[in-house]
Amino acid sequence: MYLKGEQSLIIIPTYNEKENLPLIIPAIFKILPMVNILIVDDNSPDGTGRIAEDLKNSDPRVFTLHRKEKRGLGRAYLAGFTWALKHDYEFIFEMDADFSHQPKYLPKFVEAISDADLVLGCRYMSGGGIEGWGHHRLLMSRGGNFYAKRVLQLPFKDLTGGFKCFRRRTLEVIDFNKIQSDGYNFQIELSFYAHQAGFRIKEIPIIFPDRTEGQSKMNASIFHEALFGVWRLRKERIRQT
Repeated sequence: MYLKGEQSLIIIPTYNEKENLPLIIPAIFKILPMVNILIVDDNSPDGTGRIAEDLKNSDPRVFTLHRKEKRGLGRAYLAGFTWALKHDYEFIFEMDADFSHQPKYLPKFVEAISDADLVLGCRYMSGGGIEGWGHHRLLMSRGGNFYAKRVLQLPFKDLTGGFKCFRRRTLEVIDFNKIQSDGYNFQIELSFYAHQAGFRIKEIPIIFPDRTEGQSKMNASIFHEALFGVWRLRKERIRQT
């Protein structure tokens, strides 16, 4: 499957990613030179926004969206989705700046989306995995995925991952106003609403290494948001049946 540059967009949300951003952009273009990239920066105090502007000014495939304050990962992606739909992209990717989402997997997403509406990068299937996490963090992630899967009765192995590719029509159907979460549960919500709408969802294996530069955005409030947020989604699923 061939993606034309004007058809495909990778959304990269940033907050204090000055070390990673200048490296991830050329790494992506080395793998998929035809894509466009949208950097959504939440007014990073470390100057990431200025770096994003420099990248945009030096490459017509790079675009920027600057937000006035840090409002969470979910809100950043929703702003990026809205921008992508407005600019008529057909394939829209989610991807982190910190190399936890490795550019080498992008061609596998391109291949998988040829007969799917949403492709999920999966850490918890054959060929996938996590590198560099402590036992507690790994247990929390695995347990959170199992918990969400059971509560929502979804067939997917990795509901909290943020390496994804959407067809345009999938995002057009999802009501962004319904999405209330920002962290892990934001990713669960997207897959839940796509599944409820009857879209074809496919998982592909990825290895997820821990970031080497910068700090993780994971915290207790994000975990608790997912813990209780899935019950709101379960109530909505029950109402629709």
